[in-house]
Amino acid sequence: MEVETDCPPAASLLTREDLEQFEAVPLRQRYPWLSSFELLSHAARKFGDDPALSYLPTAVRDEEPIHISYRQLLGRVCQMANLLHALDFGTQDAVAILLPMIPQAHIALWGSQAAGIASPINPLLEPEHIAEIINTTGARALVAPGREDSAEMWQKVQRISEMAPGLEHLILVRRDSQAPLPECGALKVCDLNEALSGQPADRLVSNRQFRAEDIAAYFHTGGTTGRPKVARLTHGNIAFVAQNYAERTIDKGRFTTLAALPLFHIYGTVPAGIATLFAGRRLLMMTATGFRNPNVIQNCWHHVARFQIKGFATVPTVLALLLQVPADGENISCLQDITSGSAPLPSGLKAAFEEKFQVSVINGYGMTESTGILNRPFGSCEVPAGSVGMRLPYMELKVADLDGNRIRRSCGAGEVGSVLVRGPHIFAGYLNPTDNEKVWVEHRWFNTGDLGFLDAAGNLTLTGRAKDLIIRGGHNIDPALIEDPLSRHPAVAMAVAIGQPDAETGELPAAFVTLCAAESVSEESLLKYCREHISERAAVPKRIEIIKEMPLTAVGKVFKPELRNRATEFALTVKLQNADIEARVSAWHDPQRGLVASVALDNADLRLQAEQLLRGFPLTLEFRD
Repeated sequence: MEVETDCPPAASLLTREDLEQFEAVPLRQRYPWLSSFELLSHAARKFGDDPALSYLPTAVRDEEPIHISYRQLLGRVCQMANLLHALDFGTQDAVAILLPMIPQAHIALWGSQAAGIASPINPLLEPEHIAEIINTTGARALVAPGREDSAEMWQKVQRISEMAPGLEHLILVRRDSQAPLPECGALKVCDLNEALSGQPADRLVSNRQFRAEDIAAYFHTGGTTGRPKVARLTHGNIAFVAQNYAERTIDKGRFTTLAALPLFHIYGTVPAGIATLFAGRRLLMMTATGFRNPNVIQNCWHHVARFQIKGFATVPTVLALLLQVPADGENISCLQDITSGSAPLPSGLKAAFEEKFQVSVINGYGMTESTGILNRPFGSCEVPAGSVGMRLPYMELKVADLDGNRIRRSCGAGEVGSVLVRGPHIFAGYLNPTDNEKVWVEHRWFNTGDLGFLDAAGNLTLTGRAKDLIIRGGHNIDPALIEDPLSRHPAVAMAVAIGQPDAETGELPAAFVTLCAAESVSEESLLKYCREHISERAAVPKRIEIIKEMPLTAVGKVFKPELRNRATEFALTVKLQNADIEARVSAWHDPQRGLVASVALDNADLRLQAEQLLRGFPLTLEFRD
């Protein structure tokens, strides 16, 4: 895929002019591969018997990993695709994948894409939610753990089978393939290992010819209001990101990287998944639950030193946990940088992490709809504090003042507006046509729902969200998932859900409610009601505040920024009070800096302690006398 040109390599794009010169080479000439299967095939030819995946089942210190080579991985992917072909799956048929972070998840994911459409689903969702996603995608097969491997998951699978009538096949990943197969309603049940063993590993029996526009995957994009929102990603989307990532990081060479982000998450699947494999780097998978496993957190620096890891990707909540884990004499000088994404990276957390471990933390920007990446600082390029850097090559990014779905005008340097994007990695739209009505601007730009500004050099700084998603530890929660059931409480007149800043998870769901006249109910009673009526556990509010009236705009709409400010003031005040620090906190939204909180301490000598306590909050802090 190397292209002979006079333009700078992707790893050294430092200016807008470098980007434009780089783009002078036609896209297809620079990046010839059009599908995830072609990416894996190329990697298998190039890296052969080198380990592609290494798995630590428990992540205890010095545990011997289980290895799968590039050639073996491609063979198993072929077998998975051929199994689905034998079951009469075509290119438009979806396969739901409900697996933890184990090597078989890669086999199921890429094999399903080679035959039809992969639909990875968060196993932590409630069965009703999972069934809704399966029914929306029309998945005919479900890949899940066996009964003996996870009793809790097996109970979910049984309930899902009852609520998803379109399912025909249940493919079980089991440690003991010799154990009797369980029954699951009317589904045809098979063991993955046994079923794959009878399929060819050296070719696709279907002789499929891939096109860039073919749909490769369905990704659910977070909380729902009874109908899942499913993004359609193409083979071309995935192939572009993988090839660009490999070229953009070619200066790092080949190495082992931690792969602890789940494969139902776009970043874990593409940039930190197949793109990393395509670059010839080994994925070290640590336990079935990744960073949610205490062993992974406690032994992280040991494994970084042991496997000479140069970099890995994670989310701010994990960085906050790792910050509390000392290196304890482990030589982690091999670690060059960590990419943080999925949620805003607090500047205090970034600074503290970099100072403690002497490693660069890169703040990237992307989303499911952009196949994981939109902006990222290139190479050694210095970007302004809080910036997410320049756009990727071959994409367009515009900051604009909008009038509905029409561009009123483009914003100048430093002027805040809506962030619009288009390019070869932007998804093919949502599965349900009605979900597309408000996200496309002038039928050609995807509205990210984020607000930000570009500087004169083309670096993007995000200042807030035009959309109201609550991002809890990288998990997107639609406020309507909270507001709808809460509003049905007989005592509630109006309910508004917002993201309350949190030092550990980025945001926690919180709600403000007004009560009907002559009604009385306690906040604790409303919380109990939410726990009983909100299907998604992550969306249950951590706090409900009853207020006399909602703040409104001049045209009578609820003014959510004021509620977020109140929630911010509450969260920071409680955090300080729990440490016996008295302070007065005020919060507001600054067009350039986003959410800002001013803290006035009663005892100025406690400022350093207060800064350490609050540095994990995703906002700009100011201390005043």
